[in-house]
Amino acid sequence: MTQSAPSTSAAPGIFGYTFSFVGILAFAVILFWAVVALFAPQIAPYPIGKIVDMDYFGPMSSKLWLGSDYLGRDMLSRIIFGARYTLGIALAGVLIASSSGVILGMAAAVVGGWFDTALSRFMDAMISIPSKLFGLVVVAAVGSSLPALILTLAFIYTPGSYRFARALAVNVNTMDFITVARIRGENTLYLAISEILPNIIRPVLADFGIRFVFIVLLLSGLSFLGLGVQPPLADWGALVHENIQGLSFGSAAVIAPSIAIASLTISVNLLIDNLPRKIRDRSA
Repeated sequence: MTQSAPSTSAAPGIFGYTFSFVGILAFAVILFWAVVALFAPQIAPYPIGKIVDMDYFGPMSSKLWLGSDYLGRDMLSRIIFGARYTLGIALAGVLIASSSGVILGMAAAVVGGWFDTALSRFMDAMISIPSKLFGLVVVAAVGSSLPALILTLAFIYTPGSYRFARALAVNVNTMDFITVARIRGENTLYLAISEILPNIIRPVLADFGIRFVFIVLLLSGLSFLGLGVQPPLADWGALVHENIQGLSFGSAAVIAPSIAIASLTISVNLLIDNLPRKIRDRSA
């Protein structure tokens, strides 16, 4: 019996895993923006607030690759520095939200009883509040400092992460190896970290990526409404808000940050859909 030709949509296996070309491309885009964010001061041609052009919404040129903004500042430099705030705030927010949600979700599944019921009802109440409305109210009340933005975004997305992690943990908690561990006398912390977490980590990582995209989009929305990162600093959403009048000029000052947001969010989604998969042994 002849074997079918290998699929052209996947790269050769490495360490027992197969990698999709789409996933590799998406990872490369994410890695590019991560490097840009980490080394923004070294990469950017000009300081973030320096006016380098006497004309507003100046055209793209050899001096200003993406033109200038509404004040004559270099758009390439502002997008490079904006990557640091967009990725940094979103990553910090999703780390807090996902870690808190997973820890609470596993605890609720293992402990059960009144703790599970009370915590789940509280999270259900929180998740029923529209995220953008809640973010607007909180940021307008306490201010739009970077710590306030991070904590607000994390608080908004913790309930969703909790519900997802709890649903996974409840299923794992009913399996035989958990019963055996309980009979051995293992405590709740051991059950959560050593038995449940390794069995839910892959879907949790996928959920992490999805919530990262949600936070990037919500942060961009808040910044577009003027409640995100404040001038002279700016994330990508704030850059769109600042230069929205440039649409009538066809300026790259409003198009470039929009493309940056789209490239990051689409790449994260594609990477989640094309995570490396274990190669199955077909020799049998």
